[in-house]
Amino acid sequence: MSSSLTEILLPHPPTDVPLPTAVTEGDHRSLFVVLAAVSDPRDPRGRRYPLVSILSVAVCAVLAGACTFAAISDWVRDQDRSVWDRLGFTDRVPAATTVWRLLIRIDAEVLSQVLARWLRARAAPVVVTGRRWRLVIAVDGKVVRGARLPDGRQVHLLSAYDTSTGVVLAQVQIAAKSNEIPAFTPLLRLVAAQLGSLTDILVVADALHAQTGHAELLAAAGGHLMVAVKANQPKLFAQLKALPWTQVPVGDQTRDTGHGRKETRTVKAITIHTPGGLGFPHAQQAVRITRTRTIKGRTTRETAYLTVSLPAEQAQPTDLGTWARSEWHIENRLHHVRDVTLREDAHRARTGNGPAVFATLRNTSIGYHRTNGATNIAEATRRANHRPHDLIDAVTRSNPTTQ
Repeated sequence: MSSSLTEILLPHPPTDVPLPTAVTEGDHRSLFVVLAAVSDPRDPRGRRYPLVSILSVAVCAVLAGACTFAAISDWVRDQDRSVWDRLGFTDRVPAATTVWRLLIRIDAEVLSQVLARWLRARAAPVVVTGRRWRLVIAVDGKVVRGARLPDGRQVHLLSAYDTSTGVVLAQVQIAAKSNEIPAFTPLLRLVAAQLGSLTDILVVADALHAQTGHAELLAAAGGHLMVAVKANQPKLFAQLKALPWTQVPVGDQTRDTGHGRKETRTVKAITIHTPGGLGFPHAQQAVRITRTRTIKGRTTRETAYLTVSLPAEQAQPTDLGTWARSEWHIENRLHHVRDVTLREDAHRARTGNGPAVFATLRNTSIGYHRTNGATNIAEATRRANHRPHDLIDAVTRSNPTTQ
């Protein structure tokens, strides 16, 4: 029998588990337990290290700032034997090549779903403010610029981001010779599996996703779509631009200052009374947002047009302005942090599922620190790196409060 109690608690997961499964109420916040739902791609013969132990090392190392597969191995190798024991290892830890060979074969979508479920279980309940509050999911894609496939293409990932908690609910890799549009449906199916349904959820997305199929999909599922409209939909864009905006009173106006910039955002909204009044299914309101920015004495003005499938009684101009800004969160609070703090674009992962798996680990690190109240992810990863025992305590206990 192993001398490590942790090893006893980390059974090899069955090889025929296709999707993540729910765990008991007493275990749903333990990283060791939830990772047992990930299928092991290795041959049962010759497995030297438990899968859950290696995956736990990968998660903890990236929470502590590891930016490459080699850095994951360095992190665990630099720990003392008491940390090894707590992670399920005894007298040795896996070599860098062992960690790399395993992680590039893990199903990235399943890992993303398992870790998102873990983060959501740990997150504090969202405080609902106002009777019109609703869950807003931002959808956007990102090219992992340092990762190239054998044919030379860069890896392109599409993510769904919970703007209330900072957790990535789902992530899918764009198929070869394709784009984000066909990936929207499988992404939303994963979100529905994560949340239980899409009922009353608002999805915000950029102009690329101003697609009738997306609107029909969400309407059929009981959800709603708020999407920007640009020249890629010329007829719809012309309809929105031609509406009598000068006759519409200002619905909401906000002013912000900071970083040497002054910005004013003005929101106007028009209810579409006539069925089929816009060439976009289920559109209830047309929205115009004008942004005026002054930077170093130079003023610029930008006008954005959007449609939303919520009626005015459920979406006032104040709400519309807030939700439109939520679409920026996935860029500023997730993609930018992955690039700058966790150096994603400098990581030249290119084999198998490696790029998508490591992107999932970065998403998990950012979501974990966000749910613990961190606003500076770089500082949070440094603190986690300096206190490995506290980090392991935090990811295995029921109390979500960390270091």
